[in-house]
Amino acid sequence: MTTGAAVKTVEIQTLCAKGRGEYPCEYATEAANVTAGTEYFHEESLDLLTAVLDRSNMKRAYERVLRNKGAPGVDGMTVGELKAYLKSHWLEHREAILNDSYEPQPVLKVEIPKSGGGMRQLGIPTVLDRLIQQALHQQLSPIFENTFSNNSYGFRPGRKAGQAVQQAQSYAEAGYRWVVDLDLEKFFDRVNHDILMARVARQVKDKRILKLIRSYLEAGIMTGGLVAPRKTGTPQGGLLSPLLSNILLTDLDNELEGRGHKFSRYADDCNIYVRSKEAGQRVL
Repeated sequence: MTTGAAVKTVEIQTLCAKGRGEYPCEYATEAANVTAGTEYFHEESLDLLTAVLDRSNMKRAYERVLRNKGAPGVDGMTVGELKAYLKSHWLEHREAILNDSYEPQPVLKVEIPKSGGGMRQLGIPTVLDRLIQQALHQQLSPIFENTFSNNSYGFRPGRKAGQAVQQAQSYAEAGYRWVVDLDLEKFFDRVNHDILMARVARQVKDKRILKLIRSYLEAGIMTGGLVAPRKTGTPQGGLLSPLLSNILLTDLDNELEGRGHKFSRYADDCNIYVRSKEAGQRVL
């Protein structure tokens, strides 16, 4: 928990960067919003993969992908070409998913500037894989939502960056005017897939779903026409990444709550609020 941590004076206005594209998954915010009103099946009543591939669930996922638009992935397929492609190929892809033989295509590596300087690496999935990830997200998000901390604000239905700022203001007004800033950005590049999947498996028992999620984690990344394998990390840029990050970081949230800390977390930005610099050093 100490990696990348630093103590600094609270500056409330700087926290607004959380709402200015610092976490630029062009699909993730929409996914979080749409799941708020999504009907889903729990595994006790119907196996989860059947719910994911249910016609109405796939229809909602397709409509969401169309609205989000976005750049093509490694295969060059645009959102506008998806409908015709699905008419010819969806049944074979659906069968492959049901038979545990579906293999996602590599993500396309792109770099975008961060508001504070530097570049953030993203992996853009193909349009087809965005559709499947959206369908997964619509069923997974409601299952995990009740397990998340009230101090977690990023990429969740009904929660916004402004709420994290308001929380910071309330802490400052109560005298917690020093911040331990935990920089977790690089953490996501080193995530152990086995540990992450163990966290997912706490709530998801459908082994086909678990295998499909892992296949997205392990899909290669294409740079300059060459595909590199990925054995660790969660790819930023896909629909599932913010949800998986929240699942993994719930243990951190629980640990901080267990220690009685005042904190808020927005994606990979976690701030712990304390009354003095000395208290901040003790957190480290």
